[in-house]
Amino acid sequence: MSSPTNRTGADVPYSAISADRVGARPSGFRLPASTRVGGVAIQVGNLERSLEFYEKVIGYRTLARRDGATGPVALLGNQSDNRVLFELHEKRGVRPVAPRSRLGLYHSAVLLPSRADLGRFITHTRGLGVHVGSSDHLVSEATYLVDPDGLTVEVYRDRPRSEWAVNDRSEIVMGMLPLDVDGAQREGGETPWTGLPGGTTIGHVHFYVGDLGAASTFYVDGLGFDRMAWTIPGVLFISAGGYHHHVGLNVWAAGSPVASDEDARLLSWDLVVPDNAAAGAAAESLAKQGAKPRQQGEGIAATDAWGLTVRVLQEPNSERA
Repeated sequence: MSSPTNRTGADVPYSAISADRVGARPSGFRLPASTRVGGVAIQVGNLERSLEFYEKVIGYRTLARRDGATGPVALLGNQSDNRVLFELHEKRGVRPVAPRSRLGLYHSAVLLPSRADLGRFITHTRGLGVHVGSSDHLVSEATYLVDPDGLTVEVYRDRPRSEWAVNDRSEIVMGMLPLDVDGAQREGGETPWTGLPGGTTIGHVHFYVGDLGAASTFYVDGLGFDRMAWTIPGVLFISAGGYHHHVGLNVWAAGSPVASDEDARLLSWDLVVPDNAAAGAAAESLAKQGAKPRQQGEGIAATDAWGLTVRVLQEPNSERA
């Protein structure tokens, strides 16, 4: 059975509408269109166990290891370049998380370059006998896996924006329909999976929060995201530059405790903006909404009401404003 979408019967192609008419803009600071999600750092209970999953199943490549505050750290990327996409920080003894048992990270989302890559990934995981959930979100096709600490990983591909639609409330039309798994595998052909290919990025992050209104204050009014879909019950999707979502927010675990230092959890995620001026404007906007942005390394960091820390960083190699 398929789940509801935000279709209204009056959908129009995304490409037929001016970008500024898609979604709902924040009232103040707005993130630049080129904003993207950078790396994600999580806390795990056993580094070697996690590497077995993230390398062998997901297809990351370990770029480096170092010592961290609570134990060893591994920096991971795709198979072709040295950009760090994912960090594993070991803290021995932390608790694995059961589904919807903690407010915090729901999933990090690995964005593959093509549908053929997704098909090869599905064939790979089937060969390993790994349980994989799947869904067609209309704007994307996605698979879902759970890591050894109970944290979910989405691996997906985007449909071209020319295939997206917008409803009569200016929302991106999204949904949860059955994925054409066989079709994706056929497109993958006989080429074997050799890990996350060049061009793979972190496409978005998705969080369990306690209240969508408070989350909107932090992420939209403060951080400067546009609202892209807001009438699917219990969910808010937000982005910059007209993307379907860089951040998903849901209240499916409302009433659960916030993930603590003793849980497997998100440590931070990076939001990459084009220049230092945008990072400064985001910090000022967050402060106006009652957040407490702070300088952290080359960027600024702020933490929401559920312990989720975003680091706003300048695009590498861009000119400083």
